[in-house]
Amino acid sequence: MTEPRPGSTRGLYTISVAAELSGAAPGSLRSYEERGLVAPARTAGGTRLYSDDDIARLRRVAELAAQGVNLAGIGRILLLEEENTRLRGRSPGQR
Repeated sequence: MTEPRPGSTRGLYTISVAAELSGAAPGSLRSYEERGLVAPARTAGGTRLYSDDDIARLRRVAELAAQGVNLAGIGRILLLEEENTRLRGRSPGQR
């Protein structure tokens, strides 16, 4: 896995742009947020701002959903993938 690009976690895209980039409907993005699958930044006025990392995550959610995985299963898979990535970043013998 490559290092994140500078600014890849910075909220840049409104929900309509994020929906277009991820291939999901705005309503789906709201649902994913309610389920804790994605956590976009918010402006002071409450507007959602999605980062490049959020878009990648939304694409992964869409990929898993297309394979027939339900939202609860998607959440679990994402957690396991994050844990796997975190563990791979450790040196052997570290806890």
